[in-house]
Amino acid sequence: MRIGILGTGHIGATLVKRFSAGGHDVKVANSRGPHTIEAGLLASGARAVTKEEAVRDVEVIILSIPLNRIPDIAPLIATVPQDTVIIDTSNYYPARDGKIEPIEAGQVESLWVVDQIGHPVVKAWNAIGAASFANKAKPAGAPGRIAIPVAADRDGDRRVAMSLVEDSGLDAVDAGSLAESWRQQPGSPVYCTDLSRDEVPPALAAAEKARLPARRDLVLAVVMERAGDDMTNLEPEFLPRLNRAIFQ
Repeated sequence: MRIGILGTGHIGATLVKRFSAGGHDVKVANSRGPHTIEAGLLASGARAVTKEEAVRDVEVIILSIPLNRIPDIAPLIATVPQDTVIIDTSNYYPARDGKIEPIEAGQVESLWVVDQIGHPVVKAWNAIGAASFANKAKPAGAPGRIAIPVAADRDGDRRVAMSLVEDSGLDAVDAGSLAESWRQQPGSPVYCTDLSRDEVPPALAAAEKARLPARRDLVLAVVMERAGDDMTNLEPEFLPRLNRAIFQ
């Protein structure tokens, strides 16, 4: 597929590598310009381009940027055909994003994204930690393969996103509509807990919306106390173990 990826953070970078190595036609852009994208990220054939080029003539756009930067790319998305599949990987962290009042008041994060960009989205790859995604991908059918939820309102979008999740080395689980995607937001039992395909549905069902913010902030506080501002100091299993202990 022709895929444009906005963002070269941990999740975005892994997506670039997986999809280009898997034979997809991948363009990648960041906020600083194509000249700042490391050559290693392009080793399997991905192309570094401008933001404008990344969303042009593609079938899928993946937004892998902080949530508070979503409004900045709205003018880009306005140029995109309505049948383009847009996948949102972001999560709301007030300590990073600043307080977003509609979300603070209970709006589902992905529905806020839809309001900002004026285009339907799929919610995927938001509920896996960067280290797990980079290091634990497995072929389809392999024992211990991690599964993640995929939420969407358009059936065609859901099919495409679930296929791409499978291509990225994870099992895809249909998590229903965007209105229900709060069940995969930070603080939920499925969030960064490295569950199997069979474990994801009951974890989604067990989510309690009112408890998500407190649990999200508790995990962040523990992580910051443990690692300071450099999460690369954390051992790979620390975050899934912590999340399981708190969320489940």
